[in-house]
Amino acid sequence: MVRPYAIKEKKRKKRQEKYDREEEEEVIVEEEKSAKRSSIEKATKEAEDKEEEENEAGANDLVGIPIAPSDKKPNKTGVIFVLEKASLEVAKVGKSYQLLNSDDHANFLRKNKKNPADYRPDIVHQALLAILDSPVNKAGRLQAVYVRTEKGVLFEVKPHVRIPRTYKRFSGIILQLLQKLNITAVGKHEKLLRVIKNPVTKYFPVNSRNIGFSYSSEKLVKMSKYVDAVGDDVNLVFVVGAMAHGKIETEYTDDFIAISGYPLSAAMCIARVTEALADKWNIL
Repeated sequence: MVRPYAIKEKKRKKRQEKYDREEEEEVIVEEEKSAKRSSIEKATKEAEDKEEEENEAGANDLVGIPIAPSDKKPNKTGVIFVLEKASLEVAKVGKSYQLLNSDDHANFLRKNKKNPADYRPDIVHQALLAILDSPVNKAGRLQAVYVRTEKGVLFEVKPHVRIPRTYKRFSGIILQLLQKLNITAVGKHEKLLRVIKNPVTKYFPVNSRNIGFSYSSEKLVKMSKYVDAVGDDVNLVFVVGAMAHGKIETEYTDDFIAISGYPLSAAMCIARVTEALADKWNIL
């Protein structure tokens, strides 16, 4: 038996109405989503604008490196540290560039006929932590820190930078510095770490005394007495070797001294110097 056309047409009509309702519901849902999206974008833009205003107001943060507070005291003499012969060398290992060290790249260094024991960037890391964590720096008497690599690359580290505690993060920062030549604070144009031109002496104050350290020096002194003998109007520049073995040979040092009858690490040497300076300047 053939079904009447009227019934068939009626069902089509109901189906069409159902589709129309679904389309209307989809349009309403889409409008709601669009309104929600626009409100989220508006809130995000307001948050970004607020953050931008805060940055302009004086945010002093470096990507991955916080900035340490310090009591900067103008018109006062201070101290400068120079880390010489730092083992900071970048090479392409596999598909990426890395900061070479004796632990992770021993096989690579041997293949290239180099001594792995000479590649110790951790010495620079420990020395910088000793300098920047010292009460002398917190009191604002640290004027600058300069690091010169074994290859002769010279870069400056600002006193208010807090170097990463872990070596892995530190190596990433140094790798970025040696590739991009500077690291800038967020929201500011201040370069907290930057590669600069040699010689390092052109960045020293006019009235400064340059002192080098060596275990082989015949002049063995007690650090506290040595710095007390220096006048209050003189800026002190200490040159410390940041290599595993050897002796620093610089032409700009006025004096070469030994501060212990035993060989000391760079970090230990710096600790003795900062402790003596803290006593001299009454920094507790």
